[in-house]
Amino acid sequence: MLFNSNIFLFVFLPVVLLVFFPLARRRTSLALGWLVVASLFFYGWWNPSYLVLLGTSIVVGFGLAHAAQRSRVWVYVGVAFHLGMIGWFKYAGFLSAQLEGVSGWPVALPPVALPLAISFFTFQQIAFLVDCGRGRAMEGRFLHYVLFVTFFPQLISGPIVHHREMIPQFETSLRFRWTDFAVGLSFFAIGLFKKTVLGDGMGAHVSPIYDAAGRGVNIGLQAGWTAALGYTLQLYFDFSGYSDMAVGLGRMFGVKLPFNFHSPLKSESIIEFWRRWHMTLSRFLRDYLYFPLGGNRRGGLRRWVNLAITMLLGGLWHGAGWAFVVWGGLHGLFLGVNHAYRAGKRALGVDRLLPAALGRPLAIAGTFLAVVVAFVIFRAENLLVGLHVLLGMLGFRGFGGRPVELEAGVWIVALLAVAWLLPNSQQLLRRHDPGIDAYGHLEKEPRWDIAWQPSPAWSVFVWALLTVSLIAMMAEGHVEFLYRFF
Repeated sequence: MLFNSNIFLFVFLPVVLLVFFPLARRRTSLALGWLVVASLFFYGWWNPSYLVLLGTSIVVGFGLAHAAQRSRVWVYVGVAFHLGMIGWFKYAGFLSAQLEGVSGWPVALPPVALPLAISFFTFQQIAFLVDCGRGRAMEGRFLHYVLFVTFFPQLISGPIVHHREMIPQFETSLRFRWTDFAVGLSFFAIGLFKKTVLGDGMGAHVSPIYDAAGRGVNIGLQAGWTAALGYTLQLYFDFSGYSDMAVGLGRMFGVKLPFNFHSPLKSESIIEFWRRWHMTLSRFLRDYLYFPLGGNRRGGLRRWVNLAITMLLGGLWHGAGWAFVVWGGLHGLFLGVNHAYRAGKRALGVDRLLPAALGRPLAIAGTFLAVVVAFVIFRAENLLVGLHVLLGMLGFRGFGGRPVELEAGVWIVALLAVAWLLPNSQQLLRRHDPGIDAYGHLEKEPRWDIAWQPSPAWSVFVWALLTVSLIAMMAEGHVEFLYRFF
């Protein structure tokens, strides 16, 4: 069930909360067990057979984590097990198709269904396993581990949580507090509005253009830029909306989840962008791939190689297709150029090559342009479709092509204004510490004058967001989240 579905909003969530409240007042262990049951039911709702894979992954993963504390050999065994599962279910078909294309020999594999959220729950368990081998984590209680992996607010599309953030909370924080519920509901309402009104509203104008490109229809300059800008904004409000909803749901149960987005479209560089966009994935790739590869400790050339490997694999994590690999490769290239630019500034002994009043807007615009271009490939059905749209953006297909409504341009301008000019969700609720700020963004940036508080005025605002979101849901139906299968 989706967070933006009637069955979740009006049946599942109310039942889970109503049972959780009295259990949390009595014993934390009862509340913990209830959340495990609810989370497994939530996952099994999509397809009960998924529970077999998830249960196997959890039981084997927990046992390997226990063994890894005695011998690091089990870390390698465990990583191989987890990557083997994700490799078979997510990439076996893609790799066999490439092998067949190169060799000309048919590769017969049985049809394999992609289990929901396998990338997310696998990465979390790999991090736990590796830290057990390093002596930085203990396997603890099995029930805590199960909830760490399956906690339904973050199970399907993240954020990718870390054991040291979550497991201690399961031991102490599973209690009902009205403040937690109010903060969580407000955060959830903002996320639901982002998804159902802003993201889905923009998506209605983007999908027809990409569909037309897939059919070979000429994509002109206007349509190309509408598709590129529109999809960047659609994806941002869709996925950041999901992440806000996850943080809000967690807080309703007294659990703080890490923030996943912090106004990434305001970034002044690609380096900064990846500290603001899908922050929990960036953190995982940094701590469990980039650093083990050597990071920047072995010279500039090796750092660029490590960046390229990290981003190529990060792109492949998003899906089994060359478009995702190219998208990751582009970001690896962008990061390399970004580091070279910074090294050049240090060599010249200057902090900025342009005055701040001019340099900052140009840096934001340049970063945004690079992100938009890369997302064209990310969104495209295949590389050829992405190329069609990029050629249209460059004017090689003329200025006409598929007509684009004025309404799409209004949507783009409005959403850019929201992304660039307004505070984000955590800035609005920062006084009440709504989630985990792993990168310390809230401490580094100035406070906004506008701030949420438990007052009648803010209650009206929150319920207005919920009402408008529900109306949009009824009008458009339940549009799936773009990141649901990653």
